[in-house]
Amino acid sequence: MGNEALQTIDIRRILALAPVIDEYSLGTDFILGEVSGKRVEKSQAILSMLKYPLRFDGYIIFFLRSGHFTIDLNLNSYEVKPQSLLVNVPGNIIKLTSYAEDHIGDAQLYFVLASRAFMSGIRFDFNKVFQESLSLLKNPCITLNEADLALAENYFTLAREVVLSDKENKKEMLGSLVTSFTYMVMDVCTRALNEARKTQTPSSARVNQLFERFIALVTEYHNTERGVAFYADKLCLTPKYLSKLVKQASGRSAPAWIDSFVILEAKNMLKYSDKTIKEIVYALHFPNQSVFYKFFKAHTGMTPSEYRKG
Repeated sequence: MGNEALQTIDIRRILALAPVIDEYSLGTDFILGEVSGKRVEKSQAILSMLKYPLRFDGYIIFFLRSGHFTIDLNLNSYEVKPQSLLVNVPGNIIKLTSYAEDHIGDAQLYFVLASRAFMSGIRFDFNKVFQESLSLLKNPCITLNEADLALAENYFTLAREVVLSDKENKKEMLGSLVTSFTYMVMDVCTRALNEARKTQTPSSARVNQLFERFIALVTEYHNTERGVAFYADKLCLTPKYLSKLVKQASGRSAPAWIDSFVILEAKNMLKYSDKTIKEIVYALHFPNQSVFYKFFKAHTGMTPSEYRKG
């Protein structure tokens, strides 16, 4: 059983919460956004949403010309520095940990949000390409050189012109443009991977790959399966050996990772759903509300009701 209790945000929900950005949207399939100068006020809504853990039911591509952010992907924190590019695929838990709010006007951030339906029409396995390649890197935020950054900005500018045009085949045009951009990103990823492999031993590469597979499984099953033995069985490992690998790769224990995902899921549902706490307890497969309350407070220092009110 997978994560059917998942609380996700899609483009339709974003447009309902932040209609000010719809001048750069193509229905509920595609959004272009920019955080810079006068655009800051119009894009703050999305930044505010990302301050809470959520899953976006689609793809996020963004690159940073200037400024500084810290972002969490599946509980791992990454520094997003100038000239960084990040591709986020569906299923990841994403959270904007910090950014300098008093200097946000100095930042230049460009982002693209695309629905699953839009990307599925491109006939390109984005999940496979990016998950497999970026799992080998310590930081999935790829640094672009000046030439690649200029090219990425040109793609963004052209995509914006297509969205704002009166062309009848805008969706198809954007699809071709995104496919072309993806090949450019693949080229950047390949260079980054080649550099990473120079300092990575075969054993450390295997440990990192197994850890990423463990995290992918926890992302899918954490609301129903909280025992290490379940994940070890899925990976054809013993629980003891899996625990050792997870600790070696991340410095945290396997149960700690599982619990952290459950807490993120609970926070996500408390923030973005209208489910009652009793319904959340049921969705997350806790035996009763008392157990859930104790679990949540032990990890957050507050009760679910206090978190929701706050």
